Amino acid sequence: MGETERSYEVEGMTCHSCVAMVTEEVSEVPGVVSVDVDLPSGRVTVAGDADDDAVRRAIVEAGYSVA
Repeated sequence: MGETERSYEVEGMTCHSCVAMVTEEVSEVPGVVSVDVDLPSGRVTVAGDADDDAVRRAIVEAGYSVA
């Protein structure tokens, strides 16, 4: 599987600690190459060949929901 880039709309992020939590959890998913969290838009962009469901689970485990 080749490297792709996916964006997720994440609800509940309100501060830079939220950004750090999401970045940390998603970065641990196998296959993730990079994570970019945009707090104002609530968008999380993930590059790599990680499983989509695994990325969504990581976001939920960090305490947020995926729209």
